[in-house]
Amino acid sequence: MKNYKFFLTFILLFSTLEANAEFRLGKDYGTISRPLPVKQDGVVEVLEIFWYGCGHCYNLEPVISNWSKKQDSSVKLTKMPVTWGPAHQLHAKLFYTIEALGIGDKGHAAVFTSIHKESNYLSSEESILQLLETFDFDRAEIKKQMNSFSVKQKLKRAMEMTRQLKVQAVPMVFVDGQYKVEAKRSHSEMLEVVDHVIELQKPVS
Repeated sequence: MKNYKFFLTFILLFSTLEANAEFRLGKDYGTISRPLPVKQDGVVEVLEIFWYGCGHCYNLEPVISNWSKKQDSSVKLTKMPVTWGPAHQLHAKLFYTIEALGIGDKGHAAVFTSIHKESNYLSSEESILQLLETFDFDRAEIKKQMNSFSVKQKLKRAMEMTRQLKVQAVPMVFVDGQYKVEAKRSHSEMLEVVDHVIELQKPVS
């Protein structure tokens, strides 16, 4: 019986190592030509770049949200809207306005629902104002936040990072500003690769 248990343990360990070995640099994830600075705080920064209008991003949202809730304090997930063109930049402005208004998850969920379930693509500032007014905000307050210095600076930063990281598709995940993981055959597989890279980045205890 002891030999049998040892055999099972060996098989499980071997299977785990073999699974991890499947994820290879250059095949399953890549490096960044102009990496971002890494904070020496022991926290692995995971950055998801997305677009509200992207169907894959819409489907990934509940999966990566659930994944994030399972992480401990050594992993931090942040989101950044892509800013390729005018439509993307308008939605990026919407993202940061939602953050400024303090309606976070509810606001983001409402945008995804509006676009992907109600076919309201929020392609104008007027349509955005109408959506945000459903959260009982005065239009003047929404415009104030939308045109605030803070939102403008965050949008500018997102535009700079979109160029620096050479984002060519979404969703895309960056780990510690050093590695990128692109969409895989399934969202779970994509996050398995992210988990693998996170372990590589965690400080050796």
